Amino acid sequence: MEFIGQFVIVSGIALLSCARADESRWLSRTPGLFTKSAINRHTKIDPVVYEEKCLWIGGNAEVYTYRIPLLTFTSHGSLLAFSEARKTSNNDDGPKFVALRRSTDRGATWSPITFILDNDNLEDGLNLGSVVVDEKTGAVMLIYLLGFRHCDHASIMMVQSLDDGLTWSAPRNLSIELRVKCFAPGPGFGIQKRYPPNVGRLVVCGHGSINGDGVFCILSDDNGKSWRNGAALKSIPYNQPKKELDFTPDECQPVELEDGSIVINIRNQYHYHCHCRIIARSLDGGESLPVEEVTFDETLIDPAVAAGVLQKRGVMFFTNPSSTHDRVNLTLRWSFNGTSWEKKAVQIWAGPSGYSTMTAFKGNSPEDNKYIYVLYEKGCEDYWETIYFAKIHLYGGEMADRGGSRWRRRKTRIPSRTSLMGMNLYRCRHQQRLECRSQEEDYFQ
Repeated sequence: MEFIGQFVIVSGIALLSCARADESRWLSRTPGLFTKSAINRHTKIDPVVYEEKCLWIGGNAEVYTYRIPLLTFTSHGSLLAFSEARKTSNNDDGPKFVALRRSTDRGATWSPITFILDNDNLEDGLNLGSVVVDEKTGAVMLIYLLGFRHCDHASIMMVQSLDDGLTWSAPRNLSIELRVKCFAPGPGFGIQKRYPPNVGRLVVCGHGSINGDGVFCILSDDNGKSWRNGAALKSIPYNQPKKELDFTPDECQPVELEDGSIVINIRNQYHYHCHCRIIARSLDGGESLPVEEVTFDETLIDPAVAAGVLQKRGVMFFTNPSSTHDRVNLTLRWSFNGTSWEKKAVQIWAGPSGYSTMTAFKGNSPEDNKYIYVLYEKGCEDYWETIYFAKIHLYGGEMADRGGSRWRRRKTRIPSRTSLMGMNLYRCRHQQRLECRSQEEDYFQ
């Protein structure tokens, strides 16, 4: 029976690989979600990078480099930015801190760096991670993995803050109640469902392995007091060594649509079918990920990386290094229907760029409706050199075309591996030092 099950899954995915997703099929199941009037309200979207700030740069005192950005708003409107502060190298393993910076003015100013977690000198250190906010209780929960390289001894851990990110609880081990060990959340954010079914449910998705590899979700229906296993999209072959072109869904980001379904945008680790993103969809609040709802978005080319996804007022936004092979050219795209993407795109950074994440405040004020916020890995020679915060004005293109002093529209160019060498590299390094100087001063406060 297990062989038959695997055959059915392989056959289903093979059929999906032979044709692109049928856009009308998806939209027909979500009547009223993306109506013509709703789309017309968003046709003026013309994003522009409004402001950027360097939040972290490597080489400080106890930290070799910072990686794996997470970003969220609290229920009180504060921005919390997290990263892994890797102590000795840029490798995924090794000892780390979890670094936090906090902003109470929508990213205009930031607190000094604080370290909320420290795994001491543990060689198989912690890995971020997913941050999820419970809007009812105001709790901010950070879920991470300890010991990913040795799954037999790994633990899924959670800390939470009940005071807007100022203080954090002692770590809590979720592995016992989940009865699994090796689940790496995110990286990105978890969601709290706002639409039926299962309003109020917390959904956190991540990647292998839960006794294997693939994409998995964990669920809480009591505001994070307890957690259980939900949907799974397993790799093929499951729980076995992989090679190029095997089906291996990996790091992922869920978002909820206004029809209550959950769309998960997934890293395609070994490039099954394409050098692009895998898209999965849950219709039952994160309980399952049916193979019939798995597609491949060939517009979203990707070098196999953790990407940013955000659903805001009926528009889906996406950030990643838009390249089939190299981690360069961090780009913002947007879609009015969740399946096809506008031809226009915004290049946030042409050079080396890695993981990214996004957030937006859920308030309805005109000012908050104008902006989304991006946190991403940015470098001159290597993408892991710094982590930058970018404030994006969704309707700023017209102002940029008029030449407003606060606005800038970037000229789109996709660099080669060597395009930042020589004097270009020198200028990039100089600018990096200038922009990150205040961060270095904050570190020693």
